[in-house]
Formats: sequence, structure tokens, C-alpha cells
Amino acid sequence: MSEAGGEGRPAEGRIDAAWYDSTDYFDGGTDHLTDMRSRFQRYRVRMVTRLAEPGPSDVVADFGCGWGTFEFALADRVAHVTGIDFSERSIELCRERLARDPRPNVDFRRLDAGDTGYPEGSFDLVIAADLYEHVYPEDSARITREAFRILKPGGRFAVWTPHRGHLLEILKNNSILLKPDPAHVDYKSMDRMRSLLGEAGFEIARAYYAESHLPGFNVVERLLQPVLPWFRRRIALLGRKPA
Repeated sequence: MSEAGGEGRPAEGRIDAAWYDSTDYFDGGTDHLTDMRSRFQRYRVRMVTRLAEPGPSDVVADFGCGWGTFEFALADRVAHVTGIDFSERSIELCRERLARDPRPNVDFRRLDAGDTGYPEGSFDLVIAADLYEHVYPEDSARITREAFRILKPGGRFAVWTPHRGHLLEILKNNSILLKPDPAHVDYKSMDRMRSLLGEAGFEIARAYYAESHLPGFNVVERLLQPVLPWFRRRIALLGRKPA
């Protein structure tokens, strides 16, 4: 059994591929996660796309693809996008959706994001949106190194993850008004994320905090996040593999 360590709360049991496949995580998700037209998912796509700046010639890997949000969002914007997840249920659902909505430049693979097996320099862009809070410290380092390895020189690594010091995360993780997410095993700080990318060899091209999708509250966050950590909702980083 692993624990989340100093950056997050201890895990009560190993949250691994078997956990995601044996629970209703992908089937029983709330509407804001499963509805690709929800305010939350439209916000995610908009903000991560702004961070990653995908181009028409880009070959993209999406680590922790979940329900396939970014594969379908980017299909008309990039040359090819591959969704990668270690959960069999995730890939099954994504492939079912792809069968209903065929995209010739989209595919899904059940793989370990820390050891994908792809040749070095296979991708122009790797996305990890809402992934790092789901993985343990030892896996976080493996995943970051693997993203670096499979990127071409000059390739980009876009990371989007909750900020553990935000008011909502503090309330959730202390079971105050909100319930903690059992799948969030290790929240990272901005410093920790910068270190992970730097240790893997990335140059930090962009690093900033972003506001949430909540109307009204996001205005307050935008105004106060420069001085108050409680209002820093998301960590956004863009790493670049040196040419």
C-alpha cells in the first residue's frame, strides 16, 4: 500500500487501475464530468487548449484520457490524438463513443502513462489534464519522465491540475461541507510540479494559476489569486523539451 505523502493526504487503499475498473467511477460520474457540453468540460477544454496551443500538424498524446474529452475536442485541430489510460473501463467507454462518432485521427490505448512503449520522440504535444492529483508521488515522476522521452525535441507538455491550497480543496479534504474525492491521492503544489518537470529535463515555458469555472466566484478568484492562495484554483504549466 502506498501513501500520498507530504504533498497530499494518505491513501486509505491503493487507487490503481483495478480500483477504477471495479468501481462506478467512470459509470457513475456526475453530469459535469460525463457531459462534454457541461460548463465544466467546456471550461477545461478552453483553458487547457489555451495552455497547450495545439496546431494542425501536431501529433498529440493525452495521458489519463478518462472519458475522451480532449480527443474529440482536438480531433479537428490536430493531425492525430491518442488517448492513453491505464483503466480498461475508461478505454472501453472511449472506444464505444468513437464507434458512435468516428474520427479517423483519434485512437485510444490502454497503457501505463509512465511506460507507454512508444519510441522516443513520437509526439509533438503531451497533455496531462486532471491527472497528477490521481497518481502517487513515485508514479508522478515516472509519468513526467515518460512524457519527456516520447516528445520530439521542442515538444510541449501541458499540465493542468487542482491547486491543493484552494478553498474548495481545503474544504473537501477536511470533509467540511464537501466530500473528499477518494481518487485524488496526491495533490501537488506549484513548486512540486515545477520540480517534477525540471527534474525530467523540461524547460518551463509557462506557469500560472487559473480561476475556476464557477460564474461570479471566478471573478473573485481572478482578482485575489495573486495575493491569496485560497483563490488559486488550478495549476497550469507548459514544459518544453529542449531542441
